[in-house]
Amino acid sequence: MSLFEHDSPDCRSHEGTSLKQVLQAKEKDIGAFTVRRLLPSLRQRSVGPFVFFDHMGPAELQPGAALSVRPHPHINLATITYLFAGEIVHRDSVGSVQNITPGAINLMTAGRGIVHSERSPTSTLHLSRQVHGIQLWCALSKDDEECLPRFDHYPARALPAINVVDCTIRVLIGSAFGVKSPVVTSLPTLYLELTIPAGSSLELEASSDERAAYVVEGAITCQDGELLEGQLGVFVEYSCPRLVARKDSVVILIGGAPLTEPRHMDWNFISTRKDRIAQAKLDWTSGAFPPVTDDDDEVIPLPA
Repeated sequence: MSLFEHDSPDCRSHEGTSLKQVLQAKEKDIGAFTVRRLLPSLRQRSVGPFVFFDHMGPAELQPGAALSVRPHPHINLATITYLFAGEIVHRDSVGSVQNITPGAINLMTAGRGIVHSERSPTSTLHLSRQVHGIQLWCALSKDDEECLPRFDHYPARALPAINVVDCTIRVLIGSAFGVKSPVVTSLPTLYLELTIPAGSSLELEASSDERAAYVVEGAITCQDGELLEGQLGVFVEYSCPRLVARKDSVVILIGGAPLTEPRHMDWNFISTRKDRIAQAKLDWTSGAFPPVTDDDDEVIPLPA
């Protein structure tokens, strides 16, 4: 059975050429633990609207240790936080205070500018606990870059899951098998969590969209190559990848139409306009951004 149900070219002539390239994660230390960063890469700046991809953990926090990402700004993008395990408290400058828990989608649209922090709940600091999740940034359409900032929380129960043979597909954003996620995005976006048991396979239908699969755990083969844990495989347009699990695997699939205009990135700022990023940097250093609700004592300074 195919994963995408829309009109697309016949992919039979593309068999055996599904993988365009494989990206290996680079580890980045964020204090409480390290993250594995896939995007942006010198070899692949974006996949559809996705311009940033971090795999957080899995990390074991000991009693007293905490995730403590101080208030910092964003413009002209949307962040997507998805947890497999653990809990994070999100606070922002539009007044949102939200406990982020496993299985939920948390979409923060920065628009003209937002400030937020991410911290461990104080109620769990005395416990040993795990933090494990995916943090993504998506470009906004040029028309939406300066929209009003907002935060939208979609609980796990609101996101549909589909069983295909013995595989499970959670439709986090976009549509698959005729089932549509309730998450609303600025640009057409695909974001799926695939659980594929050892020895099982799942075929993706041909699509002109950019698509990539990231192995959270396990290992998969894909016609002419393999993807191991911590690798992001970018697929050839119009190919029909068949994902075969060598062992029990969890895979994140992202995708969407290629960006028609390049995005510039500097620190936490992404925009179609370099001058807009320059203004945002001045605004942050001058204190022009609004403060985070109940978390404005200390912020992350603009890097030198």
